[in-house]
Amino acid sequence: MRSALRSIAAVFVGFVAASVVMMVIETINGRVFYPDLAKSAEGVTDRETIRTLLATAPVGAFFVVLIGWILGSVAGGWVAARLAARATIRHGVVLGGLLTLAGIANNLMLPPPPLVLDREPSRDVACGVCGITPRAGTLKSFPRRRKRHIS
Repeated sequence: MRSALRSIAAVFVGFVAASVVMMVIETINGRVFYPDLAKSAEGVTDRETIRTLLATAPVGAFFVVLIGWILGSVAGGWVAARLAARATIRHGVVLGGLLTLAGIANNLMLPPPPLVLDREPSRDVACGVCGITPRAGTLKSFPRRRKRHIS
C-alpha cells in the first residue's frame, strides 16, 4: 500500500513540477519577450478574439511556449523518477501520458494555430521519459531475476 501511495505521489508531484516550469517560462514569454502580445490578451475571454490573437501572434512566442512545455515535461519526469521507489521509467511514461491529456484538453479549450497542434501526442511521453535519464542508469524498471538454485 505504501508503495502505491508513493507512486501516486511521485507522479502528482512530477505533474506539479512540470506545470510550475511551464507556467514560469510562459510568464517570462509574456512579460519579457512579448509584452505587447500579453497586454493585448489580458482580460480577453471571448474565444474568437483569442483565436484571432493567436493567429496573429509571432512564431517566436509559440516557440518559447513549446520550449517551456518540453522543459516542463523533462523536469516533471525527473522529479517523478527521483521520488519513485522503483519502476522509474513507468512513472515517467504515466506522467507523460497525463501531460499529453492535459495538453489535448488545453488545445480543445484554446485551439492553437496548426503550427503548434502537431507536437502534442508524442512530445510529453518522450520528454517525460527523457527526464528519467539521470536515474535510469540503474534501470529499476527492469529488475533482474534471481536464479533459483535447485538442490
